[in-house]
Amino acid sequence: MNSDQRRSPCLSTLYQQYLNDQDAARFISQVSKRYTPGTLQRLAGHPERQVRRAAVLALGFLGDYTANHTVGLALLDDDRTVRTLAENSIRSIWTRAGSEEERQELGIVIRLNAAQQYKEAIRRATELVGKAPWFAEAWNQRAIARFNLGQYAESIRDCHQALEINPYHFVAATNMGQAYLELRNPVSALESFRRALRLNPDLEGVRSEVVRLARMVEDR
Repeated sequence: MNSDQRRSPCLSTLYQQYLNDQDAARFISQVSKRYTPGTLQRLAGHPERQVRRAAVLALGFLGDYTANHTVGLALLDDDRTVRTLAENSIRSIWTRAGSEEERQELGIVIRLNAAQQYKEAIRRATELVGKAPWFAEAWNQRAIARFNLGQYAESIRDCHQALEINPYHFVAATNMGQAYLELRNPVSALESFRRALRLNPDLEGVRSEVVRLARMVEDR
């Protein structure tokens, strides 16, 4: 039995405790004392689903962008709870690339988008991608702002760039499909939505769009 397997019952116990008391701070503290992020990534592929659930949840709290691949694969896990936890965790992981300053700048862009201040979001995101062109989430956030201003072709280009950097970015693939719909390009929209589903099969709204668009394209 390897070291990960010997330690996995402890991780399961910590996870069950978290389910009982919903004390995230305690869970994070106890897991961080016992496991490195690298070990958590290995445990995300453990045969026991309870261990995978615990590891993916913990990575959402403690993992940085290096966990993107591991949690991206967990979106395809046989266990629905693992998939749900992975979707929540990976969204957090996407914001943890780069330096502390770059992450703070991204946070500003996200808040600007939430406040519907899209022009300022584009300006700040453009500055960020100029300094950190590998920061996929910065491209995605600019794509969101551009979409909301009706700049659909520009939004699609930013979504493409986000996916080029981060091939697990199902949100960018979904948003790209929506932009193609606005441009009345159902074939490209269908391709984008299918790509999103390959990355995250639990996107039920996207699945409905795939069914609708597939029928539309076939009837042409």
